[in-house]
Amino acid sequence: MTTDDYYNQHANEFISTTFAVEMERLYEPFLTNLSENARILDVGCGSGRDTLAFKRLGYQVEAIDSSEELVKHASALTGIKVRHQSFYDLEEDAVYDGIWACASLLHCERPRLFEVVLKLIQALKPNGVLYMSFKYGNQDREHNGRMFTDLNETQAEALLQQYPDIALLQQWLSIDQRPERSEKWLNLLWKKHG
Repeated sequence: MTTDDYYNQHANEFISTTFAVEMERLYEPFLTNLSENARILDVGCGSGRDTLAFKRLGYQVEAIDSSEELVKHASALTGIKVRHQSFYDLEEDAVYDGIWACASLLHCERPRLFEVVLKLIQALKPNGVLYMSFKYGNQDREHNGRMFTDLNETQAEALLQQYPDIALLQQWLSIDQRPERSEKWLNLLWKKHG
């Protein structure tokens, strides 16, 4: 089973456990770095929860996900035509003011993480901001048919150092907000130089 197969087969279960999670504390550092009406790309949008929140706040939002079932659900929920696309296939240049990659790049193969993050950086306008979150740790692992690339501070710093036109705005740990979950998450907020 691939990660996409997992989300296609378990879409309803995934949506039911993630949709109601309180996200405002994570949105705030990202959105305070964006102007009104900024253009945002939600990478790996899942249920469409964050896409809908940003749309309701007046931002221009686009979204992608590599699971066909989640794309259908997110499109219906948000009224936005979510693109069935993997972050591996992103090829845009200087289009977005902000890119939101919440709990999505943790499914990127570690050997391709540099390449994928570079694609996100290239898709950002000058002064654009990139938010990413990873499960906290240093392993590559498989769980319930999904592949995970965990990240810790040392690995995040090593990744950041590979991009000369990027600055760290903020980095922090948070605790999973889902009931009966206590996993730690590493949150990264980067800015592209003007």
